[in-house]
Amino acid sequence: MEVKSRSEKIKAEKSLKLKTIKKWANATVTVILFTTLIVMAFIVISTKASGGEPKVFGYQIKTVLSGSMEPEFKTGSIIAVKPGGDMTRFKEGDVITFMDDASRLITHRVIDVIHSGDNVLYETKGDNNNAADRDLVLSDNVVAEYTGFTIPYVGYLSSFAQSKEGGALLLILPGLLLIAYAGYTIWQALSHLEKEKNNAKENEKEISEPV
Repeated sequence: MEVKSRSEKIKAEKSLKLKTIKKWANATVTVILFTTLIVMAFIVISTKASGGEPKVFGYQIKTVLSGSMEPEFKTGSIIAVKPGGDMTRFKEGDVITFMDDASRLITHRVIDVIHSGDNVLYETKGDNNNAADRDLVLSDNVVAEYTGFTIPYVGYLSSFAQSKEGGALLLILPGLLLIAYAGYTIWQALSHLEKEKNNAKENEKEISEPV
């Protein structure tokens, strides 16, 4: 009887530990899904609101479209740039974002600063390029400074979010996953209750049977 009691106690402790692990796992998955939904919603809404790349606390989020600045940041990454301020302040080694033409932005490193009368011009170069950029950059054409913050591959997601289909999918998919997980959790809870109910019936049957 003592051996059986000890065995049951060990079994109960293991069951309690397993329940605790499952509880933490369920909570973790729920938090991850909620966080994913919020992040996706933020990316889609901020992208649509800004008409392009999203903005976070005054920083512009840009998508890297080429490998000219590798290994500083890679193709498909996102980078944070800080707009505003005195655009004549930059020095050799700074990384700036500037207008190459009316529709294209480039983020390259300053390799030389040239003063021409009242104008300040920058000679720029991609870290991964063999030669400097063909044209000098007038300080008036500089729009932001690279802050050093980059996340690989997220730029692909940001570009996808700018499309109509991508924006809808990024909002719907996490919600569907959350609903599916909630359904699984409910099914798991009902199965557990049914199992406990069956165990209780078996215990009652054992007690009612004559020895």
